[in-house]
Amino acid sequence: MSDGDLPTISALPQVNDAPEPDIGTLINVPDASIPYVAQPSFPDMNGFHQVPDPSLANMPLPANGTDPAIFTMPVQSGLSADEFALYDRQLRTWGVKVQENLRQANVLLIGLKALGTEIAKNLVLAGVGTLTVLDGDVVSEEDLGSQFLVNESHVGQNRAIAALPELQKLNPRVELYSDPNAAVTKDPEYFQSFDVTIATDLLIEVLVHINMSCRLSGRKFYAANTYGMYGFIFADLFVHDFIVEQEQSNKPPKIGDMVTSTRSVTGISSNKVNGKTTDTVFYQETYSPLQLVNLSPLPVKVRSTRRSRLRVTPLLSCIRALFDFQTQSGGRYPVHTQQDLGTFTKLVNEKHLELQLPTETLRAEFLRSFLQNLGAEISPVASFLGGFLAQDVINVLGQKEAPLQNVLLFDGEDFTASQYSIHPINDDAMTAMATNGGHGLPADSSIPVA
Repeated sequence: MSDGDLPTISALPQVNDAPEPDIGTLINVPDASIPYVAQPSFPDMNGFHQVPDPSLANMPLPANGTDPAIFTMPVQSGLSADEFALYDRQLRTWGVKVQENLRQANVLLIGLKALGTEIAKNLVLAGVGTLTVLDGDVVSEEDLGSQFLVNESHVGQNRAIAALPELQKLNPRVELYSDPNAAVTKDPEYFQSFDVTIATDLLIEVLVHINMSCRLSGRKFYAANTYGMYGFIFADLFVHDFIVEQEQSNKPPKIGDMVTSTRSVTGISSNKVNGKTTDTVFYQETYSPLQLVNLSPLPVKVRSTRRSRLRVTPLLSCIRALFDFQTQSGGRYPVHTQQDLGTFTKLVNEKHLELQLPTETLRAEFLRSFLQNLGAEISPVASFLGGFLAQDVINVLGQKEAPLQNVLLFDGEDFTASQYSIHPINDDAMTAMATNGGHGLPADSSIPVA
């Protein structure tokens, strides 16, 4: 196959002649008859393969999961001397105000596999006020090799409940709660009580449901998943206000300026110390829901030149194709059969063309690697994405620094992370904004759904 051709099913490895991959030792392949392809399984907490824990059968729980009493607890004001001592290093990094905002925050984390464990660890160590872990699955032997909050004695127990004691040891000051139910059982009202909802390891239709539920109450939403050496993070913060402190430039921003198609300047103040002037710029960032982002084109500045299109990772096409494949196949991953490989390859080709990306960037080797990694959990990848996502949540809760806008794709094979701002916005509006020096959109332009 030439580099200029789209990969076809014949270009992918067959069952009997697939070469031994370098990552074979990293991926758990329980069935040796299917070489180098992670076994198909339904993602957790989507209503598939739910194995109830008998020990939880008689546990009294509110109808919708977490005890609502935790959301009416009085919020303390000011940090104690113990907290100043405990959080000394991070206070020097992001300040007292951010730490106070963290302590008042109420966060929901869905999924406690490798990625969810890393996110939980980072948020608890940072001192988030309340963290509820929602996970309807039980601890499996595979979990023992991918996360550090459970051990052999927890196999068969609910994952959220089993992990809570070790998680609490990381920071006794954080209020921790577990919800041993599946995400698909939750109605939209359930998500209204949380400032931020983070959903991991879920199907696209479940992510869309949770995302729209958060939007109904103006709550912030993240989605993330890992596929062996690959992964993604998506952010929908609805409408988010934040500040950035910077040295005053020769052309300071003005109130009303559109810095990007999604970011506007809402205020600015200056402070002069020792002859140096510092600007505190107030921004407002507007986001789009996952359902629309998944169908939207790349930004016009990315599509405008061949050079920029060549730099777009084919991982975006693969993930969009995987979403469609799972929707069509009841939530499972593609397996190493002629039918599944043909269907997935066709979907990837279609997504790549829809994104207007050069055909030569979608190589059979990349598709092969992506398929081999499906279903695997690799700790360093989970650690990187979990750390990035947790830090972004901290920035958002503290309302300092620019947040993720709005898709991050991670390729662990070459250790690159690419960020794209993808929205259903009119290209003419973006072009008009650019030619107008970034100062406002035309009156008839469309904006991301808010």
